[in-house]
Amino acid sequence: MVLKVFNTQTDRKEPFEPLRPGRVGMYVCGVTVYDLCHIGHARSAVVFDVIARYLRYSSYDVTYVRNFTDIDDKIIRRANEEGVPAREIAERYIAAFYEDMDALGVERPTLEPRATDHVEDMIAHVEKLVRRGRAYPVEGDVYFAVGAYPPYGKLSKRPLDELVSGARVEVDPRKRSPLDFALWKASKPGEPSWPSPWGPGRPGWHIECTVMSQKLLGNTLDIHGGGRDLVFPHHENEVAQAEAAGNEPFVRYWLHNGFVNINHEKMSKSLGNFFTIREVLKAVHPEVLRTFLLSHHYRSPVDYSDESLRDAAAGLDRLYGLLRRVDEVLAGRAAPAQVPAAQLGDAERAVHEGVLALFNEFEDAMNDDFNTAEALGHVHRLVRQVGAFLHEGVDPRPGTLAVLRYAAESLRRLGAVLGVLKEEPVAYFAAKREGALESSDLDPAAVEAKIAERAEARKAKDWKRGDAIRDELLARGIVLEDGPAGTTWKVKG
Repeated sequence: MVLKVFNTQTDRKEPFEPLRPGRVGMYVCGVTVYDLCHIGHARSAVVFDVIARYLRYSSYDVTYVRNFTDIDDKIIRRANEEGVPAREIAERYIAAFYEDMDALGVERPTLEPRATDHVEDMIAHVEKLVRRGRAYPVEGDVYFAVGAYPPYGKLSKRPLDELVSGARVEVDPRKRSPLDFALWKASKPGEPSWPSPWGPGRPGWHIECTVMSQKLLGNTLDIHGGGRDLVFPHHENEVAQAEAAGNEPFVRYWLHNGFVNINHEKMSKSLGNFFTIREVLKAVHPEVLRTFLLSHHYRSPVDYSDESLRDAAAGLDRLYGLLRRVDEVLAGRAAPAQVPAAQLGDAERAVHEGVLALFNEFEDAMNDDFNTAEALGHVHRLVRQVGAFLHEGVDPRPGTLAVLRYAAESLRRLGAVLGVLKEEPVAYFAAKREGALESSDLDPAAVEAKIAERAEARKAKDWKRGDAIRDELLARGIVLEDGPAGTTWKVKG
């Protein structure tokens, strides 16, 4: 199946054909570094991390660029509140951003430009727009002349007359139209500034992304991504700035992820209804948050709740639980890399065919506009199939061991595309137990002692006592799981 992506520009799925065969240039709007990131930011970061991973899995050479907006009104406001330089605020929250993204397993993009490193390029671009009559200076500021660019509104599908009548921008009598937006802002006393032909000032937000993306990827980008809230005005303005300067087309495919909602309302700092990534990761394993975010199509809104996180945790537990069972079977046993199909029994052959089918199903789902929700469903289908195979009892012959190893390696390989199943199962469950026990009165040593006591009771065929210990632990939130390697335990999700 050919990769198809939903292009915001055309409002339909289109076959993906990069400008240069086999190579993809992708730019995604990064964060403005004035505060800690919330899980709305996490969604965009995880979504485009997976898109980059899948493109590479599909043998594309990907140059992935994600910027930092490190000069902005919000950064300056925070700096003034704290009485520190704006650069100190930016550096602090860039470091915090990396801590959050590393915890989430988000891979570093190929390039991560900072706006302040490209101010000269931005000035040159603004000068070009002024020369072409698409922008005009006023008292040290420079505005884009929306009326001089007739295609304005083509990305967001908003007619100019409707935009003017419904403009929600501060009225400035110096502007030719209320829709005209700042390309360059004259500096105020005490603000960071750079010299320019119009006097000391700093770039506007929109021009930053236009210039950085084209500087690093060329005049035409294969993919430009970001949250749905950026379609207008940010991405609309990016298109105008790029194409009004003669760089057309600016973007081949526009991709936008949906919102994270709380009670069906968009999560955002401005509304005050947000959870930081750090707050969430105190309660759940990072891969649980990734699984939650990827369990919905990236263009759809997702509703955040404790219940949704519990569902994601339960699903991830099933994946790691299957890998743990396979590891236990393979422990100390040499599994051949490959066994001729003729040497496989019917049950083994069915599992082998199930793995082969998974690759096709997974790729079909991802080729359909990166449908991670469907891809995860196919992964769980194989987990159920292998789990049923193990439930029937394992004959430790070469064919069986080879098939189990193949299934586990395949799950890990596809998990890597989604950024999950990176840990050893034993370590995953141990970390989960420790995290859950931190906020409870349960003592791991006491749990292990109870398990040992139960083992002795079962050895003496005192089944009643063994069941009583199991029920006692269950009442305290501890679930026992008996397996070939002995009894393990987990905190009830």
